[in-house]
Amino acid sequence: MKLAVVAANGKVGRLIVQEAVDRGIDVTAIVRSENKTAAQSVLEKDLFDLTKEDVKNFDVIIDAFGIWAEDSLEQHTASVQHLADLVENTDKRLLVVGGAGSLYLNPEHSLQLYQSENFPEAFKSLAAAMAESLAALRKRDNVKWTYVSPAIDFRPEGEKTGDYVVAGEELTMNAKGESIISYADYAKAMINIALEENYVGQRISVFQK
Repeated sequence: MKLAVVAANGKVGRLIVQEAVDRGIDVTAIVRSENKTAAQSVLEKDLFDLTKEDVKNFDVIIDAFGIWAEDSLEQHTASVQHLADLVENTDKRLLVVGGAGSLYLNPEHSLQLYQSENFPEAFKSLAAAMAESLAALRKRDNVKWTYVSPAIDFRPEGEKTGDYVVAGEELTMNAKGESIISYADYAKAMINIALEENYVGQRISVFQK
């Protein structure tokens, strides 16, 4: 498998690259500026400038793009759409680092976490933007995509336990009633998903046991 990680210099991206390197996977870091990852193969190019030629040799592309500036949140959907355009009607898979805010709170899937009363106001715009990017992906039936939502408590410095669960579209708690996962465990889950070739055309979630 040949793997590319887009926006690899971010915290999640770097750990996904590290996980791939540790497991002997042929991984290329796609970055806008100087490579800060463990990848030996690097493509220095802005996500929005990537072409089909740039990604032609990859089997799986992991989209680790993220932006938090209020006036740029539409880039979540724009970036996903651009990457989807590059791999449409091919066997290439697009795995997206998603958000927890779009997870559903009911079996009818009519209420998402970010729409609930207790969701922090400061993060609602970001969560809504990421939910829109997921909605855009759902319309791409010519793309082999998978959207991976983390737990609510997504811990940048959390330890790597290797003990995680893959769940569906509804918010799921562990036996302690917690929804947590470290970036490191999320990275492990993402690489496993890339290798297993499951969940095509699905949004899934991962959380620590």
